[in-house]
Parts: sequence; C-alpha cells; structure tokens
Amino acid sequence: MADATVDTVASVPIAVIGAGPAGLMLAHLLGRAGVGTIVIDTRSRREIETTQRAGILEADAARDLVETGVSDRVLREGHEHEGIEIRFGGRPHRIDFKELVGQSVWLYPQTDVFTDLADARDRDGGTVHFGVKDTEVLDITTGAPRVRYTAPGGSRHEIRARYVVGADGSRGMCRHLVPEDRRLCYGKEYPFAWFGIMAEAPTSAPELVYAHSEHGFALISQRTETVQRMYFQCAPEESVDAWPDDRVWETLQARVAGQDGFRLREGPVLEKTVLRFRSFVQEPMRWGSMVLAGDAAHTVPPTGARGLNLALHDVKVLADILLRAIGSAGEAALDDYQPRALQRVWRAQNFSYWMTQLLHTAPGGAAFDLRRQFGELDNVVGTRAGRTYLAEQYTGWPAGSLG
Repeated sequence: MADATVDTVASVPIAVIGAGPAGLMLAHLLGRAGVGTIVIDTRSRREIETTQRAGILEADAARDLVETGVSDRVLREGHEHEGIEIRFGGRPHRIDFKELVGQSVWLYPQTDVFTDLADARDRDGGTVHFGVKDTEVLDITTGAPRVRYTAPGGSRHEIRARYVVGADGSRGMCRHLVPEDRRLCYGKEYPFAWFGIMAEAPTSAPELVYAHSEHGFALISQRTETVQRMYFQCAPEESVDAWPDDRVWETLQARVAGQDGFRLREGPVLEKTVLRFRSFVQEPMRWGSMVLAGDAAHTVPPTGARGLNLALHDVKVLADILLRAIGSAGEAALDDYQPRALQRVWRAQNFSYWMTQLLHTAPGGAAFDLRRQFGELDNVVGTRAGRTYLAEQYTGWPAGSLG
C-alpha cells in the first residue's frame, strides 16, 4: 500500500536522478542487461533538447551509441573529424589525429545525443519522468533508499530502490547529499569566460579551429552546413546586450586573422550567451547507497571537449559495477567505482586545464606571458612528440589505454 504522504509507490533496482545523457545512457545500458530503472528530471524534455551544449564525441563514445543499439544517427548525421587546427602567430597548424594516434572524434551536438537516448528509452519501454519537482532522497545510508517527487500534474510518488544514482548535473541536489564534513571539493575558477554565438552562415573550416592571439582566444566550430557555433574569450561579467552582430564578427575576425588570409564566413547571429567555466571535482563519488556520475561529481572547462565524454565514461563503468552489485558481488562492488572513474577524470582535468592555459590570454598578463605561450605552442605543434601528446589527450584515451 502507498505511504499516506504519496499517491503511488514503485519498486525498482536502480533509481536515477537526472535525465541528461549520463542518466539516460546508464538506464539504457542497465535495461539491455534486464535491470529496471526509473529516471526522473526536473527539466522538461524540450528544455533539455533545446539547451545547446558541447558537440565533440570521442570515437569510443560514438561507437558505444551505435553498438549498444541507441542509434546510428551519429554515423549518418555527425561529422568525423580526423584533426583540429591550432592558429597562433598568424599561422595555421593542423594536428592530424589519424596520422598521429590512429583515432578521430565526431562532431555531434549533445542535444542530438540526448534525443537519441530519450528516443531509445521510449522505444525500449523505459520509464522516464520529465518536469518533476520537490525531489527528495531518503535513507541513502541504508540498503533501502527512497526517492520522492511531485509529478507535473501535482501527484506525489515514491521510488523504492536498492541504489540511487545522482546524475543531475553541477546545479543538482545529489552532490549535496554527501555530508559537508565528508566532502572533498577541488576546484579552480577562471578569470575569463566564453562569449558563444550560433550563427546562420556557411562553414568556414572543415574542422575545429582553436585560435590564440594577443586579443584573446577564439574557437570556430560547426553545427550544420548552414548553422555554426563559435566562441571567443571575454570577461565573466560580460553582457550579451553590449554585443551587436557587427561587433561580434569584428572580434572573431581579428582573433583568427593570419598571414594565410583566413576569414570567417559571416551571417545573422541567432543566439548569444556568456559561458562561465571552472574546474571541479567532488569526492567521494559514493555515499551509502548513492553514487554520483557526470557533472554531479565533476566539471571541466570546455576547451578540451571532455565534459560529455567523461559523463558517458562514468556511466559505462558504473553500469558494469551496478550489475555486479545487484548480482553476487553485493554492495562491495561499489568500492571499485570511484578509483576507476577518477583516473580518467583527473587526466581530463589536467588536459582541460592545460588547453585552457595554453590558448587563453590571461587578463593583465605581461608581454613575457604572451611570448612564453608562443614558445609552448611552438613546442606543441613543432614537434611530433608535442602533436602526439595533444592528439592522445584530445581523442580521449581509447579503450585499453588506461591501466
């Protein structure tokens, strides 16, 4: 019988809080193994689908979407990139991933990853509730945790589970369920942000362009043949209202200008946003019967394109561990999760920090700092060892490359 304070009670092995790519991918992987889940999220499906996010997938992540039966749309509509271009000192330098490490990445927006996963959950009969509110997680230090929430229609529901997964992002509630005196939080705030635009314009380059200049950083990305995503370094407190289209294009053109005459192809700006970013890791990633995954446990600056890939790797590891925990190994299997996940997390933190410091101009930096960056960039692009290091880090340490 339902508790007097709730309208319905459902029992399931795994309750997942957060229906972004991490939560849905975990539910998909567990569902393929015959383990039931209920996933809830405070956001509507439309809100998640229309929030623009990073769009680079490691080859392993793209392969997992296809081979686990989510969708092959990444192969049909995504774009395989075999390298990137680094521009500095007015010159372009291509880093050829395929030639250096035999790997590539895929340009495929996170919104499309989410759509593929949400459609797969619908197709496979998975239970996902969007637009909930008043979420509570109870009894997580016991073997019978509970999740309560209010549905969009106002009814109150309870999920009784063996394990709860917090995949509700950096602004979610789950990371705060670890007692404050038991949390270890590592972080770094950066003194700059990205001004991001979506523009209706033809592609300006076949692959991503990372540009360093004395004026600051710029990143030229793509979405489709007619819509492009671009960013440039700005102050964290910058207002989009101070940036008419002409000023945006003038700034971007100055930061990619070079001796080769490269120019961006311009068009109407459809969207403007200021993206603040930081590095953050919280330990432990497990508390009692709850485990954290993705941005709920760690965030990285977007320079190295690691955030989504880290979240998908977390749940790939976690699915295997939860299957063991539900099976004969019991709760002790959860002890393996944090060390396995954090090895990749800290590698990605290091790479994202390195790329950010390498390519951005520090506010108030001296002439020495700028010239030193040129020297480091020259070491990276001018030696095979430097190019290989960047390629290995950017493509994400394929399966089998980590101990």
